Amino acid sequence: MLDDIRTLALLAATMTTGLMAGYFGLYAHTIMPGLKSAGDHVFIASFQALDRAIINPWFMVSGFLGSLVFTAAATALSLGSEQRSLLPWAAGALVLYLVAFVTTIAVHLPLNDALKAAGPPDRITDLAGVRAAFDETRWVRWNVLRTLTTSVAFVCLAWSLVLQGRLAG
Repeated sequence: MLDDIRTLALLAATMTTGLMAGYFGLYAHTIMPGLKSAGDHVFIASFQALDRAIINPWFMVSGFLGSLVFTAAATALSLGSEQRSLLPWAAGALVLYLVAFVTTIAVHLPLNDALKAAGPPDRITDLAGVRAAFDETRWVRWNVLRTLTTSVAFVCLAWSLVLQGRLAG
């Protein structure tokens, strides 16, 4: 029974972490490069709309918080088990995802919130100033870190599933 619960936790952790790696990666290689060439009004309006759309229960459960909870559960369920060889991989994934989680809270959320607080782009008198204060370069640089850490966490969790299968078989 515990093996089944651990397997389910590993599957959920792998899936949600993979979703987050894809989400951060999409921003890194598509969304932010696409917005970079947009004018200030379009950039601000688009980014505000994207940010408002992201904050929803599906995103929080299926990815952002879900990855943290499921990876922590998979790590905890590997403690003291006969399949202890999973522990370094699950714990490594947890640490890596925590880096992305903390980066999001410490860097991205304040930048995103400040951009939203500037108000609707049609009412902003200094669009260039608001965009400059947002600091795209900083946002993008830290997003690359999130993309890398969640991608490696995904690999660690996928490897945990491989090990789980080998040990169970």
